[in-house]
Amino acid sequence: MAMAASTTEGEPMMDINTTPLIDVMLVLLIMFIITIPVQTHAVKLDLPVNDQNNTTPPPIDPVKNKVTIDPAGTVFWNGTPVQLTTLKQYLDLTQSMNPVPELHLQPDPQARYDVVDNVLAVTKRAQVEKMGFIGNEAYGNF
Repeated sequence: MAMAASTTEGEPMMDINTTPLIDVMLVLLIMFIITIPVQTHAVKLDLPVNDQNNTTPPPIDPVKNKVTIDPAGTVFWNGTPVQLTTLKQYLDLTQSMNPVPELHLQPDPQARYDVVDNVLAVTKRAQVEKMGFIGNEAYGNF
């Protein structure tokens, strides 16, 4: 769509002059950038407390470890209830052992899938390679 370059003398110009509009918009943009407050990002972490009296090693079996999940969504490491962060620490410790112990995962058939999925994500982040599912025969009835 080309515009006619020639205009006759005395006719009013029909084009809008956009230069002042662009200038005003640039000044407004600069003013907005200057007045935006600087965002500070803070990540709150609950760091573990270093208890000098508690020097018991984690309950890690050098041959095999069992992670179970009950219907309420509680995760157990060798029969002891643990949080996912503690589970990750235990898994990291097992991966540094030589030989690497096996990990047996036994979720209850009534356990929520999202809890099992979170446990599987933790094991993947810990790069567990020797892992097996036990108790699969319980799922045959569903």
